[in-house]
Amino acid sequence: MNTQDLLAADTSMGPVTLLVADLDALTAYYRDAVALSVLAATADTVTLGRGTTPLIILRAAPELVHASPRDAGLFHTAILFDSEASLAAAVYSVATKAPGTFTGSSDHLVSKAFYFTDPEGNGVELYWDRDRTQWSWTHGQIEMSTLFLDPNAFLREHLTEEAVDVPNFGDAVVGHVHLSVGDVATAKEFYVDRLGFEQTAALAGSALFVSAGGYHHHMAMNTWNSAGAGRRARTLGLGRVDILVPSSDDLGSLGERMQHYGIGTRDDGQTLSFDDPWANLIRVTTAP
Repeated sequence: MNTQDLLAADTSMGPVTLLVADLDALTAYYRDAVALSVLAATADTVTLGRGTTPLIILRAAPELVHASPRDAGLFHTAILFDSEASLAAAVYSVATKAPGTFTGSSDHLVSKAFYFTDPEGNGVELYWDRDRTQWSWTHGQIEMSTLFLDPNAFLREHLTEEAVDVPNFGDAVVGHVHLSVGDVATAKEFYVDRLGFEQTAALAGSALFVSAGGYHHHMAMNTWNSAGAGRRARTLGLGRVDILVPSSDDLGSLGERMQHYGIGTRDDGQTLSFDDPWANLIRVTTAP
């Protein structure tokens, strides 16, 4: 791929918007269990994050129904922590305040990850990255695996008694967003060939990992539950994925590229919005 057809190296992920049936219950989960702060709130929308960085936007949509597990949509929102200690504090918080939402943990070689499902079935990953110097690449593909990670051993190693009493949750950002899609080939055509991410890994036609600037992945798409899924109906769950690019020039270049490929966009001069092949709404804007 020509370099001018790639997203800028310092592209990153913005907040994930969720359409929810019970705004109060979901706010309580992300605030009290995941330990995010409420940054803004109205009658129907709550923005939660860390510091001044929004990570999750909850939008009340009680008129909508839940999607089928076989549908395309959100697989998980992955929140990246700045240290193993701050990750441990967050994992401990969820484990004590919403223990039934834990679904597993893995060492992926590039990262250590803990998985949860919020009260309305939206996947959540809390993770920490190893330093990039410890990542291994072979023929342009990142080496990742799914190794056993003992959550209790992780907490014993990284959660101090002081942190239990006065948690230090540190800084966090949306590290990546993982989607359920109908097929990987279409996902690659859209997210790599059109949008401009680079492929970093693929799993036997069932999953694709893509990034900008040599990150292990900013986005992933899999068919593990959703093979053959078509365009989404408007349901509870994923409302929007935000991608942040460095400059208005990057935004303009992307708009021209999408126009070239005949992909319909909404451009208000500040943001560029479009649907992926499964009607997942993607919004690209310049980083603040």
